[in-house]
Amino acid sequence: MMDRELFGNTGHASSRVIFGGVALSKSDKADSDRTLELLLQQGVNHIDTAADYGRAEENIGRWMGRHRKDFFLATKISGRTAAEAKDSIQRSLERLRVDSVDLLQLHNLVDPVEWRRATSADGALEAAIEAREKGWTKYLGVTGHGMTAPMMHLRSLDRFPFDTVLLPCNYMLFQDESYRHAFDALVTECRRRGVAVQTIKSIAQGRWDRRPGEYNTWYVPLTDPADIDCAVQWVLGQSSIFLISAGDLRLLPNVLDAAERFVAAPDDAVMKQFATRAELTPLFP
Repeated sequence: MMDRELFGNTGHASSRVIFGGVALSKSDKADSDRTLELLLQQGVNHIDTAADYGRAEENIGRWMGRHRKDFFLATKISGRTAAEAKDSIQRSLERLRVDSVDLLQLHNLVDPVEWRRATSADGALEAAIEAREKGWTKYLGVTGHGMTAPMMHLRSLDRFPFDTVLLPCNYMLFQDESYRHAFDALVTECRRRGVAVQTIKSIAQGRWDRRPGEYNTWYVPLTDPADIDCAVQWVLGQSSIFLISAGDLRLLPNVLDAAERFVAAPDDAVMKQFATRAELTPLFP
């Protein structure tokens, strides 16, 4: 069983690895059933999904009748207007077969124009707040991809007291001083406020255009178990940060195994050797 930590100020003790529901975007019932068994066996008690992750919400919805109490359940809203967001929330609840989720997140809110639209009058944030008032969710969060995510999340926290943030984090990203500085500033502010920090792309080897289409990920993932160990355990070595598993079910057992055996982050020498051996390259241009 892997470690658990309090998920921000929610009071929930979440597994350090959160199951990334996008891995079920193209799955059938048999794949979904095997995944549920693995999550329960490994002690994963937190699921992250989204309205636009293919069949993911429907597949997770089949679990909820018997296992709703076993998971902290999060989904995401992609629409930027209040009307789009409200429709997305209602459809997500229907697909997930629940009356409420634990966390609703504004999805990939990093473009300044989209940010203004979503956080203004009649924007998606307004619908999310209404959903919380109606009991459709307990908590609200914001997610982001790309190099500007830390900066934009700080801007979002200044605009509204979100409960969670989600953004990329891996060893190669931290070799970019500007990203690391912005990431550290965000984490410092989140700790001050009690905001949970979730991370993605932990096992990215490089950009998707190196070997497109081999895996259900938006990047070329690490596949060697020893490399996955280094990548996962380095992220988990960042205090109070949660790791969302990769978007391909073939990678899930190794990610969970690495997390279950986590004791401490590999040291700098080990990580430099790993980066060379695994031929890591920057994920973003």
